[in-house]
Amino acid sequence: MEGEERRSWRKHPLLRRLPVLLLVGLGLWVWKSTEVPERELVWRLEGPGWGEIRTLEFQLKTPEGELLEREVHSLSSATPGSLTLKTEDLASGSYEVWVFARGEEGPSRPPRVERLIVGDEDTHLERGLRVPASR
Repeated sequence: MEGEERRSWRKHPLLRRLPVLLLVGLGLWVWKSTEVPERELVWRLEGPGWGEIRTLEFQLKTPEGELLEREVHSLSSATPGSLTLKTEDLASGSYEVWVFARGEEGPSRPPRVERLIVGDEDTHLERGLRVPASR
C-alpha cells in the first residue's frame, strides 16, 4: 500500500462527466417546458337546422391560409349537442376555423369561417356554432 498513490477526488471519472450530464439535464428541461399542450375545441351545435346536416368538416387554418388540421364528422339523424376536436400541436395565436356542412342531398353549403384566438393557458375552448346558411 505504500507504493500506491491515493486517488484525488478531482480525478474521479464522474467529475469529468458532470458538465455533460448537466447540459443534457438542462436540454431536457428546456425541451419539456416548450412543449405545446393538447388542446380541446368543443363546438356546441346551436339553433335550428342541424337535423338536415349529415356531414361536418372542420379545417383549422392560420390567418395566412395554411391548413393545420382537418377533421370530418358524420352525423346521424340524432344530432349531438356538441362536437369535440382535439389538437396536439396548436400554439398560442389566432386561427380561422372553416366549417363545411353538407346535407343528405345536394352540394355542400358555403363555408362558415369562425375566428379563434388561443391563449397560452387555454386547453379547453368551447364555442357555439350555428348551421351555415344554404346557397
